[in-house]
Amino acid sequence: MSRVDRRIAKSQVAIKNAVTELMSEKSFDDITIQDIADRADVNRGTIYLHYTDKYDLLDKMIEEHMDNLRELCQSASEMTFQEGNYVWYEYFERHYLFFSTMLVSKGAPYFRSRFLDLVVEEFKPDVETSEGKNQGLSEDVILQFFGSAVVGAVEWWFKNGRPLPARVMAEQTGVLLDRNFE
Repeated sequence: MSRVDRRIAKSQVAIKNAVTELMSEKSFDDITIQDIADRADVNRGTIYLHYTDKYDLLDKMIEEHMDNLRELCQSASEMTFQEGNYVWYEYFERHYLFFSTMLVSKGAPYFRSRFLDLVVEEFKPDVETSEGKNQGLSEDVILQFFGSAVVGAVEWWFKNGRPLPARVMAEQTGVLLDRNFE
């Protein structure tokens, strides 16, 4: 694995933080590369060294978080949904500004769609329709139903300023999932 120069890593973090902060203030369409450069305290050229344009930057930020969430799912694969949800909600807390901006902003439907795809993908191995509670039901309906419920609960939590602690959200959504998938 190659090591990334610390200056490069520091610049990339500053650029990503700048985009997230700017998106919490205004529409993504209204953000310019110069706005990002000014906020990150880097030259425009530095941004173009790492990203084709602001859309490439946003795509890479989204994919990075999706990859991290996917890894968290793999590390929690032997846990109950309740235990696994703790891991996700702790991650959401650590990256509050990004997730709240992406889920609340009108300019980020792509993120919501990617997030839903990830949740559905992660639930798929746990859906059993040949016997038990879900016998005879459509796997696709089950996956969309529970995927939408999870994404909706996370959206609600951010849109309402995290009215419940992350631990409570993880416990309650986990209990609901464990009831269906146990």
